[in-house]
Amino acid sequence: MKVLVVDDSRTMRVIITKALAQLGFGDVTEAADGREALELFNSNSFDAVLSDWNMPNMNGLEFLKEVRQINKTIPFIMITTEAERGSVVAAIQAGVTDYVVKPFTQDALRKKLEQRITSLV
Repeated sequence: MKVLVVDDSRTMRVIITKALAQLGFGDVTEAADGREALELFNSNSFDAVLSDWNMPNMNGLEFLKEVRQINKTIPFIMITTEAERGSVVAAIQAGVTDYVVKPFTQDALRKKLEQRITSLV
C-alpha cells in the first residue's frame, strides 16, 4: 500500500511516516505542500493520503478538492490544527475521509489509520 504524506513541517512528516511504518506501511512518499503533492498524485498511484491543512502554495483543503476531482474514493485524512466547526464542515463537504486534530498522540493517529486505512490492506 502506497501512502502520500503532505505537511510543510518536516518534523510532522517524520512523525506520521514513523506511525505508518509501525502499522506496516513502508511505502510512503512525502510532499511539503499541496502543489508538490498534487504533482506527485498526478504522476503516481497512491492508496491513501494524509495531509496537513495549513501549508504554503496550496493548502490542504485546496489539495483535497483537487484530489476529489481525480479520485473520489481514495482515503484522505486531514491532519491539522483547524478544529473550528466551519473548517471541519468545509473538509467534510470537500470529501475528506477523516480528520485528526493536532496536537495528537500517536495512539490517536494509529486508531484513525486503523479505522480508515488498514482495512484496505
